[in-house]
Amino acid sequence: MFANAARRLPAAARQGAALHTAAVQQSSRIPGFHKLDHAGRLAAVQKVAGLSEEQVGMMQSMEGISFELADRLVENVVGNMSIPVGVATNMIVDGVERLVPMATEESSVVAAVCNTARQCRSTGGFICSTSGPLMIAQIQLVGITDPVAARMKILERRAEIEEVCNATDPILTNLGGGFRDLEVRILETKGGPMVIAHLVCDTRDAMGANAVNSMAEQLGPKMAEWTQGKCYLKILSNLADRRVARARAVWKLDDIGGEEVRDGMISAYQFAAADPYRAATHNKGIMNGISAVVLATGNDTRAIEAGAHAYASRKGWYTSLTDYEVTAEGDLAASIELPLALGIVGGATAAHPMAKTSLDIMQVSDADTLQRVVAAVGLAQNYGAVKALATVGIQQGHMSLHAGNIAMMAGAVGEEIDVIAKQMVELKTVRQDIAQDMLAKLRA
Repeated sequence: MFANAARRLPAAARQGAALHTAAVQQSSRIPGFHKLDHAGRLAAVQKVAGLSEEQVGMMQSMEGISFELADRLVENVVGNMSIPVGVATNMIVDGVERLVPMATEESSVVAAVCNTARQCRSTGGFICSTSGPLMIAQIQLVGITDPVAARMKILERRAEIEEVCNATDPILTNLGGGFRDLEVRILETKGGPMVIAHLVCDTRDAMGANAVNSMAEQLGPKMAEWTQGKCYLKILSNLADRRVARARAVWKLDDIGGEEVRDGMISAYQFAAADPYRAATHNKGIMNGISAVVLATGNDTRAIEAGAHAYASRKGWYTSLTDYEVTAEGDLAASIELPLALGIVGGATAAHPMAKTSLDIMQVSDADTLQRVVAAVGLAQNYGAVKALATVGIQQGHMSLHAGNIAMMAGAVGEEIDVIAKQMVELKTVRQDIAQDMLAKLRA
């Protein structure tokens, strides 16, 4: 089945799948994974991902990073705050089985991805594509009396600008990255016209902020001199619309639950596409999954979220990042498209041991593949939320998992937690005061 799915992929996706098929010897379908204890889950992940004993030991300890590493990552360190890392199973991305680590504190996020991925395994899982690793750095020029002429002067020096950019980061250039394009805009503002130059650069497997920021800082003073203007900001844009990732999948009608469920999901999507109040929550659900993988790999969650929400407004209004439609066979097709400026080198991704281990669990060795996996997770998360909303409602699944947290907040410990959680789910009321009353009766 997976070989047939891979043959349906675009050429670039087939090449990426071939590179990783050999590394993944096991299926990401691990029935009963959520029922295993800690040691059992680690053993299963180690078998699939080929983790070292050191990596397994790090995860088994459930401890934070050292003070020395934390003190280098951020300032004024006083401690660590641990975030649970779960593993999403059942994922097939571009014909390749993947286990996906997700760092999140919210109940039902990992479970939703697992269930969604299981339901589309029969159609080959998620098919993905990307637009390439291009980032934009902006240079702001103000106080220019002739902005049209200034724009021309900058464009005329394209060759010189390319030379400066590539000389700023020769390692990146040697790896095949570097300057790719130049754009110059005239922006009307409350303070008058501004000339905004965009440096479009290929950052390869890096997220690229440091590289493009350095290029902009080198060129800002030069552009101010060429245009007789004043240069203020020299900084990347997190609206990385040259670094877009896409994912699509098909769910068979029988696996969804029939036409009524399918049509309810289509209607829920149409609501989000038309109404920004709904779209905000719709897209937040997408980011539940995306941000969890981004955080687990040591990437910048804030940059990804800012870019995603800005991209959702690119048509002039805020709308859904996903699309849903019915196939000719009557099945449900869904897709997602959003900017994902992700890297696998530099920063916390290279320094944090759990970030490196997360990449190993996913069997990811380049940024392009990571973008594809993250986009697939975002679509899976959205499908799970939309289906829940269109059927039983979000509370039944979410609060069932959340009941244990409420039980702990009420003071339950050990086996008491499961007993109280089960009672609240049966009562269909998950509240702390209810949990406290149940706990008092249980202990009495």
